[in-house]
Parts: sequence; C-alpha cells; structure tokens
Amino acid sequence: MSDFRVGVVGCGGIAQVHGAVLQHLEGVELVACADIRPERAAAFAEKFGGKAYDSMEAMLEGEQLDAVHLCTPHYLHTPMVKLAVERGLHVFTEKPPVINWEQWEQLQELAKGPTRVGVCFQNRYNPSVQEVKKLLASGEAGRIRGARGLVTWSRGREYYTESGWRGSLATEGGGALINQSVHTLDLLAYFLGTPLAVEAGIQNHHLKGIIEVEDTMEAYIRFADSTACFYATTAYCDDVPPLIEISCENMTIRIEDLDVTYYHRDGRVEKPEIDRKEALGKSYWGCGHKDCIGDFYRCVRTGERFMQDLPGMRETIRLMLGAYESARTARPVDL
Repeated sequence: MSDFRVGVVGCGGIAQVHGAVLQHLEGVELVACADIRPERAAAFAEKFGGKAYDSMEAMLEGEQLDAVHLCTPHYLHTPMVKLAVERGLHVFTEKPPVINWEQWEQLQELAKGPTRVGVCFQNRYNPSVQEVKKLLASGEAGRIRGARGLVTWSRGREYYTESGWRGSLATEGGGALINQSVHTLDLLAYFLGTPLAVEAGIQNHHLKGIIEVEDTMEAYIRFADSTACFYATTAYCDDVPPLIEISCENMTIRIEDLDVTYYHRDGRVEKPEIDRKEALGKSYWGCGHKDCIGDFYRCVRTGERFMQDLPGMRETIRLMLGAYESARTARPVDL
C-alpha cells in the first residue's frame, strides 16, 4: 500500500527523470500521466506504468491522486499548481515555478494552504554542493569575499523552433537565465545568502530573428557581505559543466559539476573525495533528482519543512525576476 498516488503532467524529456525516480521510490505509486500529445503520454505510461491521459484535467477527473509532478512548459506551472492545490493535491513542479512577478504573487497565495508545493532545484542535492555547504558552515574557509557563476552551453535553432513554446517571452519567460542557468543562480544564493540588489544585462547574439528571449545574460549581484558576478550563455559551441567559484578568506573553492577543489592561501591544492552518484538524464542536470524528490515526499510524510518550498525558494525567484527587470529597465533593482 503506497502512501502517495502520483500523476505526472507533461511527458517530455525531464519527465523521464521524474518517472525513473518515482518508479522506484518507496511509498510512492506512479498511477497516471498526462500530455496533450497522446502518443507521448502513452509511451511514458508504457515505460513507467500508470494510465495515460490527454490532459491534466482528464487525469484529475479520472484518478484519486495525492500529488502531481509538473513537467510542462514554464508558463503553465503556476496555473497548474493552482488547479492541483484547489483539489487538495501536493505539487512538485519543475523550475521555474513562475515567469513573472504577477505569477509569483499568485503562487505565494496558493502556498498558504495545507497542501505542500515543492520546486525542483535538484543541484542543491549534488554531493559536491553539499560538501561545500558543510565546509562554509564550519567556518574553516573563513568569510566569503565574493563569488562567480559561469554557464556556457549550446542551444541551436531547432531546440527552439521544434518545441512549440521555447524562445517566446509569453511561454518561456526568458532564455539562458530562466531555462538553462537558473540552477547556478540558485546556488549562488544558496551559498552567499540573501541577495540585496542586482544589475543585469541581456543579449541575443546568435539567434536573432529566431527567438524573442536572451541567449546571454550577465549580472552583478550584491549580498550583505559580498558580491557575485554571473554569466550565462547558450551561444557556446558545446555543453560544459557549470562553474561556481567562491573566494573566501582562507581559500578559494571551485565547483565544476561533481568536482570540488580547494585552493588554500598557502598554495596547497586539495580535492576532497566526492560520492559520484549516477546522473539521471543529461550529466549537466546534476545527480540530485532522486534525493530531491525523495526528500519532498519524506517531508510531506513527516510534516517537516521541505528545503525547496516556496518560502525556501523566495530569494532565488526574486533574484531571477529582479535580474530580468534590471535588464529590461537598464537600471539596478533592489531586492
């Protein structure tokens, strides 16, 4: 007997990762899936189990569910959270949970009820990230002086034109930041604390006339005791591991995917042993999906607070939306 009967909405690429986790997660039964492309829902159901539906509404009418996973285009996340929460269902949604300030206000109201809403920022659960988080908390690295985050990936014309929703401001909400590099932005806030202000700029270098969104964003972020420089582009020739570097009083810490290196001020270079868990899906998605999803259901079961509930994601979401506002208005935004 499972604790949670779960349905997945949207059966594209990232849903395959959710399906693989849910299929083997103790106390959880994947009983249904939905996609507006019936053949895609049917293929998902055949692979991971459950009954296929051609819409979220049909799935909710046809099944007695406890929770839903949203793996749909960005602009649908908030209205679908609303649909699920109004039926008393817990929700685990892919990033980004919102694409504008209006959706953010609406989502915060929805999260005030008894149902739980969690957001999939799985890279917080990467063992490399947890190693650095523990080191910073110990005080061994000393005061954080500053940080930088770099994401250089490749997305071509077909990635946008064949999707039916990417590349449009109305449906994707943005480009290189909101879609590809928001995880790196999130980790900067996770390590450095509450962001106070952001000044950002965007460009579309290589897909002019094809997409409405940016292929490149740079930002300068001010925290209480430090600053961070952020750069993300999808105009590179390849997909390489994102880099986060944190300059501290006693050392500089560098994270590249699952690799961590400590550059001590006395010249020593140290590479701690990291548990190299298997990644589900593309390697640069990280290896934290299983732990992230498992932790969500553990918290729902025990009543504990999930690290990535909406209050927990507040600083990241405000930073993301503030960066776009700054780029749009060409002036700094106080957060």
